[in-house]
Amino acid sequence: MRKYNIAVIQLNLNDIAANNLKKCLHWVREAAQKGAEVICLPELYSSHYFCQTEDVENFSIAEPLYSTSFKAFSALAKELGVVIIVPFFEKRMAGIYHNSAYIIDTDGTEAGLYRKMHIPDDPHFYEKFYFTPGDLGFKNNVTKKGNIGTLICWDQWYPEAARLTALKGSEVLFYPTAIGWHPAEKAEYGKNQYGAWMNVMKGHAVANGIYVAAANRIGLEKYVPNTAGIEFWGASFIAGPQGEILAQASHDKEEIIMAEVDLDLQENVRQNWPFFRDRRIDAFHDLTKRAID
Repeated sequence: MRKYNIAVIQLNLNDIAANNLKKCLHWVREAAQKGAEVICLPELYSSHYFCQTEDVENFSIAEPLYSTSFKAFSALAKELGVVIIVPFFEKRMAGIYHNSAYIIDTDGTEAGLYRKMHIPDDPHFYEKFYFTPGDLGFKNNVTKKGNIGTLICWDQWYPEAARLTALKGSEVLFYPTAIGWHPAEKAEYGKNQYGAWMNVMKGHAVANGIYVAAANRIGLEKYVPNTAGIEFWGASFIAGPQGEILAQASHDKEEIIMAEVDLDLQENVRQNWPFFRDRRIDAFHDLTKRAID
């Protein structure tokens, strides 16, 4: 198939796991009814964004592989005949946890598993306390609908991650995301922060001739005492292989956005903007260094 429809779902997920699961199953079903064939949920779909504080009690939210989330979305993917990207908090073993995503194929089987590679540690984004860096690398996941690459949130700032995933054959880069403003900073820095987020991922689309789809949260999540919380800015979007915005959500509404992946268009873009052809791979060895002295 040279064309297929993708969707990202933008939601407020500031609730308990059982309610978030029920909600996301409903919205995935809605997206499929609208014609979506590959559907992506936001980062850590099953809970509020608990990384606003360092609290060992939050490890209880994590789930082992192939348990609640996989069983529920595997059954739904098989019923609907769609691919579903399900980002979740993975308990790998005692003391080892990951920020992960299943790629579930149309028959309910696992097409891939991704573990977030880049882990941030910013004010109220204390992810290093919870998540071990991914050890599966950057992957292309072959599904019955298309070749899908999945990165997660903080990964979006790294052109190397997008490039390596694209080089492995992905047609679309999905970014399940939980990003927003600190309310006290929004007036001064908010426009530039949001603009940088948009620009870097549009740049990945252009530099790799690839479709890019980001699924973000919405809503103010304020549950840590004496803090203003995080206002997730939504604005989930899908960009084409020249960085053109094909669909974009609002900053504050729960929505499904959709776009068509056209592989003939992608090939045409890469033929006319041959960035892969002209890469000087013989001169890139220094990229593996932390700094160049």
